[in-house]
Amino acid sequence: MWKRIWTLFIARNREFYRDRSALAWNILFPFLVIIGFSVLFSEDRQVLYKVGILGPPAQEHLQGAGERILRDTKYIEVIHFVSREIAMDRLMHHRIDFLLEPDTGDYWVSSTSPKGYVVERLLLAGDSKCEAGFRRRSIEGIEIPYIEWLFPGILGMNIMFSSLFGVGYVVVRYRKNGMLKRMSVTPVKSHEFIAAQVLSRVFLILLTTVVVYAGTVAMFGFRCRGSYFTLFLVFLLGGLSMILMGLLVASRSSSEEFAGGILNLISWPMMFLSEVWFSLEGARPWVRNLSNIFPLTHMIDSARRVMNDGAGIHEIGISLLVLTGMSLLFLALSSYLFKWKKD
Repeated sequence: MWKRIWTLFIARNREFYRDRSALAWNILFPFLVIIGFSVLFSEDRQVLYKVGILGPPAQEHLQGAGERILRDTKYIEVIHFVSREIAMDRLMHHRIDFLLEPDTGDYWVSSTSPKGYVVERLLLAGDSKCEAGFRRRSIEGIEIPYIEWLFPGILGMNIMFSSLFGVGYVVVRYRKNGMLKRMSVTPVKSHEFIAAQVLSRVFLILLTTVVVYAGTVAMFGFRCRGSYFTLFLVFLLGGLSMILMGLLVASRSSSEEFAGGILNLISWPMMFLSEVWFSLEGARPWVRNLSNIFPLTHMIDSARRVMNDGAGIHEIGISLLVLTGMSLLFLALSSYLFKWKKD
């Protein structure tokens, strides 16, 4: 028995390291993740709290007491806003944690934001020393609970993983075990096979999303302030674009390890840069521009605008067009590159 186990152990190891592409991804991927995190979350750039300041940046000797207190506190990023309306919108949507008007000493904070509470305590603790006399003001408009802001991101993340790995990984396994080779001698055409895979995954994703949505709404009482049809359309186009992205990765690959590495390389940056967990408000311009190339960014942003703000199709039309364009591009490329047999 031990001899057979040892033989299979050696055979599996040889199979792995002879697959050069998979071996390379298993070695390179951790380095790429560490490099990415070091760039985005280095100590001098690591931000725990985001504070909005009304008014343009002032020279250090002209800064108000509140701004000096916040700037002197480590891990707080100060973002200046010229328009109070824009700043208030960012605060209500939890893109910033706190808003201060240095000239008057007025500040705004969401009652449902844990980070905003901490910033408020830090400001008031500093106020006991300088006695600037800060005053809390009520948020203008509908205050969106933090959990309602987070909810669309969780749904989007679930759709992303189900879309990429539910099609990409499965098609690679079909090709590796010879199923696609046998199917190639049947009357089934490649576009018919692709269509069946996409339609099946779209149906399953939408079904599970509806179940999760209904269950969480029943448990936590979340509200959708917009049209359910519009929200359904957002998830449909978003899920379709990521399914076709996964299909593109699997169009030629016959290695499960290599395909898994590529899918992880796509999914993890997409999750961190698409504002699933936190806002990119105040991030470097290239980071925000990079996030716009991912379909998950447009899907989550549109879903939040529909659920939290009651936006209609015409208000999120650009994002829907972008998702449609991405879907068509991925479909064309995957159809062109798709092959039945492994090399």
